[in-house]
Formats: sequence, C-alpha cells, structure tokens
Amino acid sequence: MFIKSITELIGQTPLIDLQLDIPNHSRIFAKLEMFNPGGSIKDRLGQFLINDGIARHVITAETVIIEPTAGNTGIGLALAAQQHHLRTILVVPEKFSYEKQQLMQALGAEIVNTPSSAGIKGAIAKAKALAAEIEHSYVPMQFANPANPETYYQTLAPELIQDLNGEKITAFVAGAGSGGTFSGVAKYLNAYDATIQNIVVEPEGSILNGGPAHGHRTEGIGVEFVPPFFEDVRIDRTMTISDEDAFHQVRDVAARLGLFIGSSSGAALAASLKLAKTLPENSHIVTIFPDSSERYMSDKIYEK
Repeated sequence: MFIKSITELIGQTPLIDLQLDIPNHSRIFAKLEMFNPGGSIKDRLGQFLINDGIARHVITAETVIIEPTAGNTGIGLALAAQQHHLRTILVVPEKFSYEKQQLMQALGAEIVNTPSSAGIKGAIAKAKALAAEIEHSYVPMQFANPANPETYYQTLAPELIQDLNGEKITAFVAGAGSGGTFSGVAKYLNAYDATIQNIVVEPEGSILNGGPAHGHRTEGIGVEFVPPFFEDVRIDRTMTISDEDAFHQVRDVAARLGLFIGSSSGAALAASLKLAKTLPENSHIVTIFPDSSERYMSDKIYEK
C-alpha cells in the first residue's frame, strides 16, 4: 500500500473473532480501533469533525480549534487539524492519561489542564470560556455535535456489516463517553436488522444506571450527564462494569491472546462475556475495542 498522508489509514480496522471460552457457545467479535494511525477510534471523529466544519464554512485557514477532551478525541482532532495547519487548543482534565497528553502535544496541539475534581464538565466550561476570548475560534463540541454519531453511522457501522459478511448479529455492545460511537453504530445496525440488541457499557461511577457519580480508573467511558445522542436511539440494556472486572480482562487478553487493550475495551469485553450468559446458544456479539493499553502505561494498567 502506497500513501501520501497518514490520515489515509483511518478506518477499515480489523475485526477479531476472539478465541476465548465464551458462554453458550457464542462468539464475540471486536473491532480493533487501535489500528487507526493515531491509535484510537477517535481518529475517525477528529477527521469527520474537521471536514464537517470546513464543509459548513465554520472552519477556515484562520480558525483556532478548541475542544474539551479526555484524550483520544484530542489526538484525533490534532491529527486532522495538522493536515490543515490549524492551531489547536485541547482542554483536558488533569487526571487523564499522561501519554495521551504527550501525543496531543507531539502533534502540535496546546494543552490546557483543568482540575480533575471538575471532571469533563469543567473542561467544557473552560473550552467555552477560551472560545469567548480567542478570535476566529471554533469548538466542535463532540458532546453535542450531531457529526459525532454521524461519523460512526457512516464509517464504522457499515464496516461491521461488511466484515461479518452475512453473519447475523445478536447484540451490539459498546461503552459510552460522549455517546457518539454507541448511538451512531446502534442506529445503523437497527436500520439493518431491528432485532439486534443495543447494550451500552459504563464503569461504576457513571450515572446511566442511576448510581452516584464518582471517580473510576476506567478511562474513555463513563458519563456525568446523559448524552443527548441517546434521545433517538433504542437502548435495550445498560451494563455497569467495575474497574476490577475491566482491568482483569485487560490483563487476561494480553496474557492469553497477545492483545493489548485499554480499560474501556476491558469493560466492553467484561460486559460481552456477562451478556453471553443470558443470550441463546450460538449468539453473535459485536463490540468495539477503542484503543490500546500502551497509552495508559503510566497508570500501571497491568498491575493488580
């Protein structure tokens, strides 16, 4: 393969048929999004948000991109903005992965940290304040921008159908942060086959199942408010996964399959395995592994 830009490698990631002991003789297929050039599923979103902004004329050569992010969206945006020589400011709560913040800076983005205690809401407020101060600025705002779910409706979801080549999907399982990936893929799959169950995954400390908001080690998923994208998508079940269960799967698939996954992927796998116990025999579960463990090594992701 011959390319002229690293962004040409975004998408068309592999789908793995996980060789694990899965209840009820079912199968779990996982989309390996760490094979995107920036290392995560959010490369798709960064590229889509920048292209969408250019198409709508809200991004020009003078535009300063400002975005609140837990990390991977920031990397994806910085990668896409770099192609258009756009100044990029990313607002990141202090607690999130050091490696992610280093990668954002390596791509030319400026980092503004906000207190961990303020969570992503604090980062959103700071991004809006910066936009009010800086001329020609644009905040894509992944948490409310309809281009977020549209990214995955147009890219990742059709890939899943193509990859499975006619294999029936029983359930779709994915974590929720901004909610864009889950809602975009779920809407596409339900239009394709309305019988597919939509299962959203959150860590303990997220509020979708009605529990109190609090900190958690699992990064990239978990919400402090219900994503607006959930208003027009069917959710059949919300599964809350402990940090302990998520990190157990992270360690297990590295040791057994040579697969390096991040903690949100571990949570998705833990949920998929629990779900398989409740589904009919020979079910097919499709899930998403958003990134790899390598950007969480400073958080000692493999230590018990």
